[in-house]
Amino acid sequence: MHCADQDDISAVPNTQVFDVIVSSTDDMGPLSLDNFRKNLSASWRVVGLETSNVADEIKQPTTHVRQEKPKVKEGKSSGEGLAQWTDSPARQVRRQLIEKRREKRAAELVKMDNEVIVKLENAAIERSRSVESAVLGKYNIWRKEVENENADSSVRFMRDQIIMARVYVSIAKMKDMLELYQELQFRLRESQHALGDAITDSDLHHSTREQIKAMGQVLSKARGQLYDCKLVTVKLRAMLQTADEQVRGFKKQSTFLSQLAAKTIPNGIHCLSMRLTIDYYLLSPEKRKFPRSENLENPSLYHYALFSDNVLAASVVVNSAVMNAKDPSKHVFHLVTDKLNFGAMNMWFLLNPPGKATIHVENVDDFKWLNSSYCPVLRQLESSKMKEYYFKAGHPTLTSGASNMKYRNPKYLSMLNHLRFYLPEVYPKLDKIIFLDDDIVVQKDLTGLWEVDLQGKVNGAVETCGESFHRFDKYLNFSNPHIARNFDPNACGWAYGMNVFDLKEWKKKDITGIYHKWQNMNEDRVLWKLGTLPPGLMTFYGLTHPLNKSWHVLGLGYSPTVDRSVIENAAVVHYNGNMKPWLEIAMSKYRPYWTKYVKYNHPYLKNCKLLE
Repeated sequence: MHCADQDDISAVPNTQVFDVIVSSTDDMGPLSLDNFRKNLSASWRVVGLETSNVADEIKQPTTHVRQEKPKVKEGKSSGEGLAQWTDSPARQVRRQLIEKRREKRAAELVKMDNEVIVKLENAAIERSRSVESAVLGKYNIWRKEVENENADSSVRFMRDQIIMARVYVSIAKMKDMLELYQELQFRLRESQHALGDAITDSDLHHSTREQIKAMGQVLSKARGQLYDCKLVTVKLRAMLQTADEQVRGFKKQSTFLSQLAAKTIPNGIHCLSMRLTIDYYLLSPEKRKFPRSENLENPSLYHYALFSDNVLAASVVVNSAVMNAKDPSKHVFHLVTDKLNFGAMNMWFLLNPPGKATIHVENVDDFKWLNSSYCPVLRQLESSKMKEYYFKAGHPTLTSGASNMKYRNPKYLSMLNHLRFYLPEVYPKLDKIIFLDDDIVVQKDLTGLWEVDLQGKVNGAVETCGESFHRFDKYLNFSNPHIARNFDPNACGWAYGMNVFDLKEWKKKDITGIYHKWQNMNEDRVLWKLGTLPPGLMTFYGLTHPLNKSWHVLGLGYSPTVDRSVIENAAVVHYNGNMKPWLEIAMSKYRPYWTKYVKYNHPYLKNCKLLE
C-alpha cells in the first residue's frame, strides 16, 4: 500500500507514517488489509489492484505490516530505509505506467480541444457565408468603426430602448394612462434626437449617458404598470410588419429611381451634343467628310458596328479600340446614330479623328428600306396597343410600377436598338463584322477575333449562364406552347455587347427572316417582354459559337463583385446594367476603366462642365 502519488508520500514526515502504523496495531491488533481499506483517507489506495480484482484481494489471508516492513541496518535512519523501499523496481515500473497514462490522457484532451476549435471555426465560416456581403449593415464587423466589438454597444442599447418605448407608448395610449404616455413620448423624442445618425458610441454626445439612464427609469416604471406579455408580443409583431412594409417600399423606390436615372441623359452630355451639333452645321459641306472612305467596303479590313445616340460613350469605344490596336490603319468603325445626334457625332470625330483608323457616321433615318412594312417592330410601335402601353398607361409612382418602368425605357422605342438584326442590309458588301455596344471599353487588340473559327455558326458570343441563372427560362415565357416546343429552358444564354457575326452565314440561314417570324408572333408581348436579348436568343438558337470568357467581361453596371484580375485580363469590359460609367450612380471602383479614355481636357468637355 502507498499513497496515490509518490510525491505525496515523500512530503509526509517519516515518524508520522510509522506512528499511524503503530497506533493502528496497538488499538486493533495485527493490521489487516480490510482495516487499512476502511480507515485510510481517500488519498490512499492499493497499488497494482484493478477495480475488478479488489474482491479477490480482500479474500486473501491477512498480512501483517511487521512481516512486510524491510529491515533497517544499524546506523541508518528510518528515512533511508523508506527511500530504499520506495525506489524498488516494481514501484518504479508502476510509477512509469502512471506517468504514461497521464501523458496519454493529456494528449487526448489536447486533441479534443483542437477538434472543438476546428468545429467552431467551420461553423463561423458557414455563418459568414449566409451574410449578404452586398448589404453593408450598421453592425457589419468589417466596418472600420466597429473594429472594437463594443464600439457601438450604447448605440444598440439606445435603439432597443426606443423600440420598447414605442411599444409602451402605444399601450399607455390604449389604456388611457395620459401621464405615463406623455413621459414616455418626451423621453422617446429626446433619445431619438440624441441618437440621430450615430453608428458608434464615439458619435454620441457626452450627455447621452444621462438620457440612457433617464429612459431606463421611465421604461422600468412603464414595465411595472403596463407590462403584459401577450400585448407586448402583439405590438412588437405589428412593428415588425410595419418595418417590413417600409423596407419593401424603399426597395421599390430604389428600383424606380435607378430606372429613372438610367433613362436620363446628364446635362453635361446633353450640352456637349448641342454645342457640337451647332458647330457641325456651321461647317461647309466639303469639311464634313471623313478621309479613307474607300476602306468602308473593303472586306479584308477589320470592321466594327456601333449604334449609339451618346457622343461621349461612342468616343470612348472608338478611342479605346484604336489605342489598344496593334495596327489601327486596318480598323474601320461604322457608327449609326439618330437624326438628333447625327451632327454632334460627326463633329466630334471630325475634331478628334481616330488616328489612322477609318470612321464613318450614318443617320438611321436615312435607311429608307427600314420601314413599318418591312420591320415588325416599327409596325408594332405604331399600333394603338403599343402607344397606349408607352404613353397612355398610368405613370408609375415611387412605390408602384417600378418593375414595368424598365420596359418603358426609350431605348426600346429606338430603331438603333433593333438595327443589330439587319446587319447584312446595312453592310451588304462585308463578310464579317464585330458588333459593339456603346457601354463597353476595349482593353486589348481585337484582331484575334477574326481568327476565331465559328464552326459554321453565325454568332460568336460569350455565354453568361451559371449553375441556375441566365438560362433561357429567365428570358422567355415557357408557359407558351410555341416557346416550350422550340427551345430548351436550360439552354445557356449569351451576351450582346461584343459579338462576332459571320454575315455570309447570316444570309444563308436567313437570320433576319427568323427574327421577323418571332417578332410577328410577339405582338402582344406573350413570348417575351420588350428588349433585344430575348429575340436574339431565339433567332440565334443553335447558331451561336461560345467565345472564351476573357474576350468579354460583363457586370460592371450592376455587380459590385466582379474580380479585379478578371477585369484587367479582359479584352472588353461591359457596363451592362443601370450604373453606366457616365452617370452619377456609376460604381466608383469601375469608373476609372472608362474615364481613362475620356478627353476631359477637351475644350468642349470643359465648357459643358464634364469633369472626371
